Amino acid sequence: MKIPKRKLFLLIIFAYVAFSLYAAYNVFFSGKVISRVHRVVKKETGAPSGGVRDGGAVAPFIEDEEWNPWEDEQVDYNSALYKKREAFRHYLGRIDKNKPKRYKVQIWGKAAIGLYLWEHILEGPLNPTDKVAQWREGELQSGKIDFSFYTGPAVVQGHVPLDMNSLVLVLNGREQQKISYSTRWLEHVHALVQAHTVSHVAVVMLGDEHCTNDWISPYLKRNGGFVDLLFLVYDSPWINDKDVFQWPLGVATYRQFPVIRPNTQMITSSRPYLCNFLGTVYKNSSRETLVQVLKQAGLDKECITAAREKWLPQETADSLRRYQTALVQSELTLCPVGVNTECYRIYEACAYGSVPVVEDVQTPGACATGPSSPLRLLKAAGAPFIFLNNWKELPAILEKEREMSQEQRVDRRRRLLEWYTSFRQQMKERFTEVIEENFF
Repeated sequence: MKIPKRKLFLLIIFAYVAFSLYAAYNVFFSGKVISRVHRVVKKETGAPSGGVRDGGAVAPFIEDEEWNPWEDEQVDYNSALYKKREAFRHYLGRIDKNKPKRYKVQIWGKAAIGLYLWEHILEGPLNPTDKVAQWREGELQSGKIDFSFYTGPAVVQGHVPLDMNSLVLVLNGREQQKISYSTRWLEHVHALVQAHTVSHVAVVMLGDEHCTNDWISPYLKRNGGFVDLLFLVYDSPWINDKDVFQWPLGVATYRQFPVIRPNTQMITSSRPYLCNFLGTVYKNSSRETLVQVLKQAGLDKECITAAREKWLPQETADSLRRYQTALVQSELTLCPVGVNTECYRIYEACAYGSVPVVEDVQTPGACATGPSSPLRLLKAAGAPFIFLNNWKELPAILEKEREMSQEQRVDRRRRLLEWYTSFRQQMKERFTEVIEENFF
């Protein structure tokens, strides 16, 4: 009997729909689906219901749970993933282990030389930039150390956020009033050491111009105190490069002398004056001799001079501008001794590329003597200065100066500025290395 094609086609569709409905029912509405191929078998301790014992063995039976055909593959995948994660963790551990360890040191600037340390030597930033702000702070990295710096009148005892155990305290020990102030800060830090809040202490100190600094001696660790390191200004006989190190006086930051960034014009410009001297002339001092020599030789016309009889601790904006103009317009800056041979004028002249003419004479007091004194730190660094023992030698020096070509002067100026940059960099590296070696 021949079946029409139309009926055959409808029959096939009907069979397909019926099978699909049956399959959907089994998937979505049937309670359990047992694979005829894969069965999960387990052993039970007791005789199972419907089980058949055969020689004490428990007959296999169908377990309630469905079997996962990808279970072994999932276990292998998870195991491989775990191993990869562990290998990566060990890799990161090796990187951290080989990475140089960093340390934190806080600096409290309670003297103006703290600004020379931070801005001129370490070249750190300060916020806010306003120089008369009550609170200023900054951060920088040097070597393995992360330094943080706090300064200003609002930086008072007990109100500085101390989040590390290594501290550098910058103090002024030049006169009795400053010493009393510095002592209070040292006692505060001593209390922090006793409370185990601070473990390592260094002091950067503007010392006495006669090198009489006995007041701080009991605070040094070698004398039973707590100060590990002392960086001391002037040629003190205490300097041993073990726990007491010499530190440069620097520029007069207390009179707002700024950080100078040399430019091409500063190096190559023609300077209209041979020399300059703007300062206080003390009675019966070599400064009187200097002024006399300048007048007698008629050199006061070729040099910028402004002498005063009384020292003024603060500069006005106008006097600071005149002083900076004199430095940048002069080939040489005359640096007579004061109470000490080392003076701010030396460093300020270097900043402007004006060669210091230094009176190389030992001043009275307890400072170290010897073939390299005075100014042994600068001499050891190869300072390209002009040294003289008597200001009567000045006319001959200026005569040689007149004979120099502009090209020679520019080359000398460039070398001076490069030396001063290198000197500050050396002091930065030395300061950092000493802290690292002794604190960590």
